[in-house]
Amino acid sequence: MAERRPLASRRQVAVFLGIPEKTLDQWAYRGLGPRYRRVGKHARYAWRDVEAWLAQQGGGGSDAA
Repeated sequence: MAERRPLASRRQVAVFLGIPEKTLDQWAYRGLGPRYRRVGKHARYAWRDVEAWLAQQGGGGSDAA
């Protein structure tokens, strides 16, 4: 059975992604960003959802040297 990691707070996800917490607030309002769940009044993220969302984001720059 896969090991479960604790759900992440919005602050933890913001630190992980290197973005302001307010950006996650705005993304959630607009229906963007990683999937989250409400636990009471708090937004909580499953790390697998954050990692899946991040993997789907387009890369910048060029791979050609």
